[in-house]
Amino acid sequence: MQRICLFPGTFDPITVGHLDIIYRSLDLFDKLYIGIGRNANKAPMFSEEQRLQWINEIFKEEKRVEAVVYEGLTVDCCKTVNARFILRGIRYVNDFEYEKAIADMNRSLDHDIETLFLTCLPQYTSVASTLVRDVIRNGGDASPFLPDVVNRAVSKK
Repeated sequence: MQRICLFPGTFDPITVGHLDIIYRSLDLFDKLYIGIGRNANKAPMFSEEQRLQWINEIFKEEKRVEAVVYEGLTVDCCKTVNARFILRGIRYVNDFEYEKAIADMNRSLDHDIETLFLTCLPQYTSVASTLVRDVIRNGGDASPFLPDVVNRAVSKK
């Protein structure tokens, strides 16, 4: 049986912190779906198409990684892509408390889906998409926090 995992998020934009979690998880799974979730409560800075394009460009040589856009429950997306695992990155203790509550809810919705947490490397603890968007909005240099393909696109605007 293949070990298929979903890494859900908004990835608005995808950051080097996300890449850290993704690359370190690849030895754990046969297939990793990066799930770009639509969140009705958030107005994204970058379009779904743009985020999907960036992820596809970053992972064009990595056949184990595929991006999908989804709406609704994460466990339903898991069923769509046959994922039995959900991957979440943890930066701080309060991230764990929040993510554990979500993992518990997901487990109540589907007891066959396990959530795995990876802690980020120390150099990425301050890298959050929300903070990166603030840097971009205010004309700061976000390049240390972004993959090259994203930085090039953001720098053109």
